[in-house]
Amino acid sequence: MPKQLSPEVIDLIAERFAVLAESARLRILNTLMAGEHTVSDLVSATGLNQANVSKHLRVLRTSGYVSRRKEGLFSFYAIDDPSVVVLCEIMCGRLEDEVAEQSARLAAS
Repeated sequence: MPKQLSPEVIDLIAERFAVLAESARLRILNTLMAGEHTVSDLVSATGLNQANVSKHLRVLRTSGYVSRRKEGLFSFYAIDDPSVVVLCEIMCGRLEDEVAEQSARLAAS
């Protein structure tokens, strides 16, 4: 039987999912899944500008998805919540399967 959640917990869950409902943040998280990166690394990897990356990192840090480690003049960002990796793997795997199925259907037509 599924666990019954209080309205307050459901609201918190919705807030956490809302953070993931932004493609720029997903690009950043996807890059961070390979390990720690600086803002410059993330700019290069995602194609976003520095201000945009910084803004989205702030949201991801506030939500507890990523952490920051300072070393000299550099800040290194990493995924801090392992559940985000699991969520991304579930969704990405499922969506990859759907795209492959759709491509196979189109090729067969």
